[in-house]
Amino acid sequence: MAANADDMANESASPGPQVVVLPSGTKLPSPPFIHAPGLDNLRDAGGYAVSGSPGKIIRRGVLFRGADPSKLTEEGVAVVSNQLGITHIFDLRSTLELERDGASAVGKPWPGATRSFLPVFLDRDYSPEALVERFMNYSYGTEGFAKAYSSILAAAAEPNHPYDPFRTIIAHLASSTQPPSPLLVHCSAGKDRTGIFIALVLSVCGVDDATVSHEYSLTDLGLLARKKGIVDKITAGGILGGDRARAERMVTSHKENMIATLAMIRSTYGSVEQYLVNHCRVPAEQLEQLRRNLVIDATATEQPLNWSPHAVMVDASYS
Repeated sequence: MAANADDMANESASPGPQVVVLPSGTKLPSPPFIHAPGLDNLRDAGGYAVSGSPGKIIRRGVLFRGADPSKLTEEGVAVVSNQLGITHIFDLRSTLELERDGASAVGKPWPGATRSFLPVFLDRDYSPEALVERFMNYSYGTEGFAKAYSSILAAAAEPNHPYDPFRTIIAHLASSTQPPSPLLVHCSAGKDRTGIFIALVLSVCGVDDATVSHEYSLTDLGLLARKKGIVDKITAGGILGGDRARAERMVTSHKENMIATLAMIRSTYGSVEQYLVNHCRVPAEQLEQLRRNLVIDATATEQPLNWSPHAVMVDASYS
């Protein structure tokens, strides 16, 4: 399905990145963002240049990321189904999150799509002590985010994990079908668990840290319209003692958070690839197939995404 008339009318005709204007008034660079009503923070993780391989980019139209899609409208379903062709939905949320939010939080796959429940955190990861520690880490800024993200990495790689979330999604991306069928990876807001997984895939495919960290930071635009509501909820929840400034820090996706996390991965595991192979139990040959599937030649019509103007938009959102 082509972009609707309202979206087309809202694309920027002035110099700079094309944008889509959401009903909230938020402007998102498009690409990589796609407006599917009812699904926040939806974007294509492809199009980025591969470092050290001139003329190579990450394949577009395969790896999509976003927030919980359970509130997609009929128009939004048409976008993800007909326009993007997404056939697989990988949900990284926990059982307890779904129980807390009720049956409607699960949503229903659109026709032709299948949903896989792949929680990163298991029920035992939701003890009061563990929750407080994660919330506190997120509220402490860059160093705290790296600690919080270390818990995501450890949980996803836990021995005998019944779902093996990261390995399962990589197996789909490394399928013998080229290209793999389009998929959506999401958690609740499409920020932390989703952000870690996307960063791992881009990094192991050769995208440099600056670009990976920028892609992560786009969530600050993707969730801009929801930010106040999320901060209000966290502040009222009491875990942070009603400290709104710390709640504000908790919902950010500053690029420095991911830069620190990538450094932490290398110091802890040796490399992103070693983390995936030695701890997530991803076969090395699957990573080779993943790269064959996702790393492609740039062409006259498939050029690397120029993300510098998008970074300016992210920086402007902080003022």
